[in-house]
Order: sequence, then C-alpha cells, then structure tokens
Amino acid sequence: MTNFDRPLARRAVIKGAGLGLIAGTLADAISTQEAHADIPGSEIWSGEYWAKKGDVPLWMYRKRVGAPKQGEPSRPVVFFVHGSSVSSRAFDLNVPGHGDYSILNAFARAGFDCWTMDHENYGKSGRTSGNSDIASGVEDLKAAVEVVARETGEKKYHFVGESSGALRAGAFAMAAPERVDRLVFAAFTYKGEGSPTLAKRAEQLDYYRSHNMRKRDRDMIRSIATRDKPGTSDPAVVEALADVELQFGDQVPTGTYLDMTSNLPVVKPEKVLSPVLLVRGEYDGIATVADIEEFFNLLPNGDRQFIILPGTAHSVTLATNRGLFWHVARAFLTMPLPMAT
Repeated sequence: MTNFDRPLARRAVIKGAGLGLIAGTLADAISTQEAHADIPGSEIWSGEYWAKKGDVPLWMYRKRVGAPKQGEPSRPVVFFVHGSSVSSRAFDLNVPGHGDYSILNAFARAGFDCWTMDHENYGKSGRTSGNSDIASGVEDLKAAVEVVARETGEKKYHFVGESSGALRAGAFAMAAPERVDRLVFAAFTYKGEGSPTLAKRAEQLDYYRSHNMRKRDRDMIRSIATRDKPGTSDPAVVEALADVELQFGDQVPTGTYLDMTSNLPVVKPEKVLSPVLLVRGEYDGIATVADIEEFFNLLPNGDRQFIILPGTAHSVTLATNRGLFWHVARAFLTMPLPMAT
C-alpha cells in the first residue's frame, strides 16, 4: 500500500537484565496477551506512506498484524526513530539463518501499530543541502505524526529512539508533549561528559561545522558494532545492514554528529513530561552511566526507569542480545496504569 496524500509515584533504577526481566514480566505477559486478543490471524501487513515537510518528501513505513480496516478498534501506536549513520532499515532487517532482527515485526506481533520513517537526507526521503540536525529531525517528526493521526485516528504515540534517534524523539517530546505517550531512549546521551566515542568524534568538529555530509562506507557501518565491545553483535547482521544501507550511497548528514559534539544537551530533562525508559548497553561508549543517571534524576515524571543491559554495546536494537531490549521496551510500553496514591 502506498499513500501519497495521505506524574506518577513510580521510580525504578534497574541495573542488569535479571531485575529488568523480573520487573517487566507480569505486565508484559498480561498486556501482550490482551493486545493479541483482538487481532485476527497472525500475518504481518506493511504499507508505505509519504509525509511532506515543506517541499521535502519524507518516506514512512508501517507494520502491524493484519491490514487496517475501517471501524476497527485502534491499536497502540509506537514510532521508531533512527540514528545518525543508518536509516529506518535498522528496525526491519532481514538476515536469513541468523534469527529475527526486525523489531517492527516483534512489536507488531505484540499488538502494536508500528511506524518509522527515513529522516531528511536518509534512505528514501528527499535530499537537500541541509545537514539534518536534531532540530530538523523534530520537524520531520511533526510532519510524520500528521500522517499517523490521519491513518490511525490516534493523537498520542509511544516513541522508541536509538542513539541520535533518542535525541530526536526527546526533542520532539519537548516541542509537542501533547503528541507523546511513553518514551524509550536507547543509547541516549545527555551532556556527553566522559564519553570516549564523543571525544574521538569531536576531533572532526571543524569538518562537521564546514560540511553537511560525511563518509559512511561499509567499514564505518561495521564500526558501529565493534568500536565498544567486539562480539556483542553478529558480523553477518552488520554486513546485512551495510548491504541495505549502501544502496542509498556512502554519504550521510553531519548534523547529529555536530549536535552531539558541540551542542549537548539538546534534550532538557525537566521539559520531558512523559514517562521515560532509559536503556544503556553495558559497554556503550556513547554515554557514561553517570551521564544517564544525571538525566534520569532530573526527569519530572515519577514513572521512569533506567535499565542497563548486559552483553550489549551501543546498538541494542541489532545486538546479539537484542531480545533483552525488545523485552524491557515492550514491558514498559504495556505497563498497566497504577492506582492513584
């Protein structure tokens, strides 16, 4: 299908998978069972859409169990926001013989209406002379949610963002809080203090300031999975990701790199009003535990969690232990409403 028109008193800091899995198990099991109850069949349907940000076409993609039908009950919408060096293909990767790597499929089967998009200058979306920084990504999301609202009838959505995608989602939550339900920030960074990855990246700061595009070849894509802790991702999966990404060329925008090396913090915790789950891989070099804890402690909503996943590095979505991320994210998004106290 192609459519061209169209504060709660709960606080949990969970370090390690053991407590994280226990914390989410009951809510996960109950809510997922309820989500499946109204879904006829089990075949996953997908559709393509286009949003417009001024004159810039933005490609959007949707997955859910069963094609949409007029008059049917709506399903909870979750919008996945990609990072600096890859497009939305990272959320729907097919790697035959190596297990399921599509988080869109996993969440569709759990009863969600899953959406994602290619930001300006990424994937199938329009090419411009801009650098596609975080502010630009917020405008992309503003355009995209109008399409989601039209197609689903829903006005508020969950957002799952990884790396600079988490920054985009957080900045959008500050700009349009009325559109945001629950937020999952994976591989997030607040101020970036003590980050070895950002310190290395900052060596190229003059380049990012003077160029709107940077090289993103196969070796660079491989480095996403190896720079922190080799062995936390399957090499075959990284090669599959490179195969699908390089069809769009070997250049990506510099905007998010510039923001992360010179403009942090771009997400102000006191202005993020929604419930938040912060997920960090044990070996992630993009942000220290102290950096994330500082952000966590300043969030105004008592409904918040901070989880550290063992055996994972920066990319939790495509890690060998990705199932841990899928579990804690799904449990957080399906958490029952607490009784008022």
